[in-house]
This record gives sequence, C-alpha cells and structure tokens, in this order.
Amino acid sequence: MKKNMIIMGPPGAGKGTQAKKIIASYHIPHISTGDMFREAIAEGTPLGLLAKQYINAGNLVPDDVTIGLVKERLSKDDCANGYLLDGFPRTIPQAEALEKLTKEIGREISIVISIDTPKEELIRRITGRLVCKKCGAPFHKENRRPLKEGVCDLCGGELVQRPDDNKEALEVRLAHYEQETKPLLDFYHKLGLLHTLDGMKGVDALMIDIDKLLEA
Repeated sequence: MKKNMIIMGPPGAGKGTQAKKIIASYHIPHISTGDMFREAIAEGTPLGLLAKQYINAGNLVPDDVTIGLVKERLSKDDCANGYLLDGFPRTIPQAEALEKLTKEIGREISIVISIDTPKEELIRRITGRLVCKKCGAPFHKENRRPLKEGVCDLCGGELVQRPDDNKEALEVRLAHYEQETKPLLDFYHKLGLLHTLDGMKGVDALMIDIDKLLEA
C-alpha cells in the first residue's frame, strides 16, 4: 500500500517527533506548508513567486495558491511511493480541495493519523520545553533535563524557553485547533481514513502502533 499520509494533533502532542520517525522508517518526504512555500520560492515557480508576494506583504497566502502549491509538490517524483503531509489541510475547504487534487494526480490520501493527548499533558509538555539558543537542541524541565541546569549538553549553549511556550499562549493555540482543525477529524472519520492514537504512550510505543497501521 502506498503510504500517502496526513499526521494531525494539537501542539505538544508529539506530532513532530513521530513525523521524523515515520519519514526515517519509510523513506518518504515530509511535507509541511512552511517548507513547501520556501522550496517553491527558492525554485522560482510561478506559484512560488505568487506566494512570495503575499508573504512579503505580511498577508496569508490564499487557499487557491496554497492548494496549487500542494498539487505541484505532491506531483513530484519523490512522492511516487508516498508522502507525509503535516500542517495541511487546516480547514474543511482545504481538505475538500486536497481530496479532489490527489484524485486528479493519482496520489490519494490512504491514512490520516491523529495523535490524541489530554489538555493537562499538553500544558505540562509545552510549559516545560527548553531549547538551546546556539544549536537548537530540545530539552525539557522534567522529561529531558540537561546535565547542568540552563546549559546545553551538546554545545554548551544557553537553554531558554520560547516566548510562546507558556500556558496563556498555548490556550490560544488550542482554541484555534479546536475551532479550525478538529472538524477535520470528523471529515476524515466519515471517509474511513482516520486512525486516532494515544499520545500518552511513549515515543517508541506510539511508533509501534503507527507501524502496525501502515503495515496492515
């Protein structure tokens, strides 16, 4: 089975970590909207240049441009044996457009993975996150403490907390997720594509569940 996937989950659910493990195991491209925009702009494609105009003006890239870029990206040779979409779609109209365009290019979504994690755990994870200012290495106040407080184990750089890694900012991000993205779960459930996994499991245990789904 071709592994044409979407991965979803609220901030702090571990989506990024699992995405890295999936692409490493299955050798498929990880496609996020941010990376896709940067790649199209760097290549100077007509849609990439159009997206650049909106971005440079500080505006959101319209859906029709974004969807065109997604179609352009999924049509590339490296997606022939599968791909992992991350951060798209975000709304029902985007999901409907994605369903149509993937049929047009013969690369329809085969599975949607949603990582479900309780709000209290998301808050604990996010508010405890630390990152090295120098090399970007991630740490956590509870789960992955540095050997020396405030100092990166890898390069000796200063560990800091991102400005938006606090409870108030997370509440806003979760509200956006609930309003805009969560309806997509119902959309993909009705299509028979949705598989919800327990985000409270450890990283490796969660990957075992994903492997089972993909190899079924």
